Amino acid sequence: MRVHRGSHYPLGATWDGRGVNVAVFSEVAEQVELCLFDDPADTTETERIALPGSTGGIRHGYFPDLRPGQLYGLRASGPYRPQDGPRCNPNKLLFDPYAKAVGRDIRHDDSQFGYDLGATDVDLTFNLRDSAATAPLAAVIDPAFTWGTDSRPVRALADTVVYELHVKGFTRRHPGVPEPLRGTYAGLASPAAIEHLVGLGVTAVELLPVHYRVSERFLVEQGLSNYWGYNTLGFFAPDPRLAAARDPHGVVREFKTMVATLHDAGIAVLLDVVYNHTAEGSERGPTLAFRGLDNAAYYHLADQRRYTYDVTGTGNTLNVGHPRTLQLITDSLRYWVQEMHVDGFRFDLAPALAREFRSYDRLSSFFDLLLQDPVLAPVYLVAEPWDVGDGGYEVGNFPVNWSEWNGRYRDTVRRFWAGAPQQLGDLATRVAGSADLYGDDGRRPSASINFVTVHDGFTLADLVSYERKHNEANQQDNRDGTDDNASWNCGVEGPTTDADITALRRRQVRNLLLTLVLSQGVPMLQAGDEFGHTQQGNNNAYCQDNELTWLDWEWDDERRALVDFTRQLLALRAAEPVFRRRNFFQGRPITGGDVKDIYWISPAGVEMQQGDWGTQLHGLGVLLVGEEISELDEQGRPIRGNSYLLLLNAGPDPVDFVLPARLGALDVEVVLDTSVQHPAGERVKDAYLMTSRSAAVLLVSRPAA
Repeated sequence: MRVHRGSHYPLGATWDGRGVNVAVFSEVAEQVELCLFDDPADTTETERIALPGSTGGIRHGYFPDLRPGQLYGLRASGPYRPQDGPRCNPNKLLFDPYAKAVGRDIRHDDSQFGYDLGATDVDLTFNLRDSAATAPLAAVIDPAFTWGTDSRPVRALADTVVYELHVKGFTRRHPGVPEPLRGTYAGLASPAAIEHLVGLGVTAVELLPVHYRVSERFLVEQGLSNYWGYNTLGFFAPDPRLAAARDPHGVVREFKTMVATLHDAGIAVLLDVVYNHTAEGSERGPTLAFRGLDNAAYYHLADQRRYTYDVTGTGNTLNVGHPRTLQLITDSLRYWVQEMHVDGFRFDLAPALAREFRSYDRLSSFFDLLLQDPVLAPVYLVAEPWDVGDGGYEVGNFPVNWSEWNGRYRDTVRRFWAGAPQQLGDLATRVAGSADLYGDDGRRPSASINFVTVHDGFTLADLVSYERKHNEANQQDNRDGTDDNASWNCGVEGPTTDADITALRRRQVRNLLLTLVLSQGVPMLQAGDEFGHTQQGNNNAYCQDNELTWLDWEWDDERRALVDFTRQLLALRAAEPVFRRRNFFQGRPITGGDVKDIYWISPAGVEMQQGDWGTQLHGLGVLLVGEEISELDEQGRPIRGNSYLLLLNAGPDPVDFVLPARLGALDVEVVLDTSVQHPAGERVKDAYLMTSRSAAVLLVSRPAA
């Protein structure tokens, strides 16, 4: 095998049309070897070649005889001093951190540990077993792909509706998707899947992790897997388990085809990405990639450098304070934007990425790099604004170019509709876009990604059916998952045949959906909530790759009715600019007039006063004035729309909600009512009788001349 000195850039194994350049970072390795495999079933490499070049901590070589499709791994020889940090062990085959495709999945085995399992000093020992037979393999690819006229959907974030889904779970049981494509990237790109998304009104899908991930060994031994995918090993490689294709090139092409197809339908693609930790776990985890190359560079280490420093709850935290680790993250992000054409990212446990020196720092290098990067600055950047470290809850504290999952919104709206005592002021603030969190630093309502349910927790149907988690299927004695669900089961835990409770649960689901979709900010729905998907009370189904998490597309009349209701809500939001404001409400008379842009109304029909907000009312009216939006469209023209009155009654009793006096000379008619007691189009005068625990949307307009 011929080998030349090659180049230190780009990192990874890169096909240039004539050969393959291999570049691997390690400050501590004395030698890095490229190990070639002819077949995934091989138990050892056919060739092992030392990379001859060394530049600034990067080992590199150029191989004119290698071609796309080549399977490979790496070995790093160097210091093994766990007490000081380095854990190089050339007996362990390593996955290339920059691998663009997976050539073979991992098969868990004791040989993958750098130390002797069961030894007295445990991880301080040095294990001589070779892991080549079971370690994951990377594959060289030719990135060429005909994108044709693919273009990113151009849509303001304020006009976006995000739909969080799992690639497999969304189509695994869909009868309209061809059987071989169900549960795959190709399945998500199928006409049946696209039809549902477009028909519902979705404008962006947020995919649960699609980077190559490893299921934890304890799960595999229990017959489970890391279904959600929050255990990344390859930050550049799409997970082959989510593909219909079986070869590495086919997996990459299938992912690209999915993105192009979604774009053709006007749907943006966001990736849920996990750059806060890797699948190698704590210092007692296996040596699969980063640990064997340069443990101290890739991972935050504790003061006693034998141990990892963990703010993620997984055993390790990536060391964003090291420039090469920061480069790995930004190179990965750019790759997915430039080569895979994705439109944005949701960052799991995002504060961990701003802990250069352990404390969260809003002025960190990570934020600076993304703000200045010409590739990354234009895409959607969404934070999960908390991790498990000290000072890890940072809702409202991300830079101006970021949006955030608004956990305050979720908690407040859940508690309001569950009937929990709380002040209405917080609910009003959340419905109005959370200006207290995002309005003080120049951000807009679109900084708030509003949600009530997501993958992590109860589904919407379960939120109104269970008060306690039921995670026994996870085989962890129901100890996993949160105990704080802010849920209400409507009187009975779990399934029931009681018609009154069933009707109440249906109403509660609609109440929550209506509040979510018509609040200021960006609504995010969890896939399946629009047709009542249940996980039987499991609020941590991360390891359930089965019919518990796969969506059931066989709908009865009630499920169809819920889908239709969701479509109506999203269509209303799309049609009326008053629900998609670019700026926060002023809450005071607009210059030159006596009309406000928003009014908060009590059930008595009078405007809420300062002293009213501290009372424990269960009802609230919100009058949104469409003529006083005071915003301009993209062409600089004033935005005008209709006015609407939202009525929310979370109390156990009916409410005769008096219409405010200023509406007396206007026409008011029903648009939506979650109790279905009032049909759409019904005219309203003086007062509106609301069923207990219900919500309504009323259109306010001037009488026809």
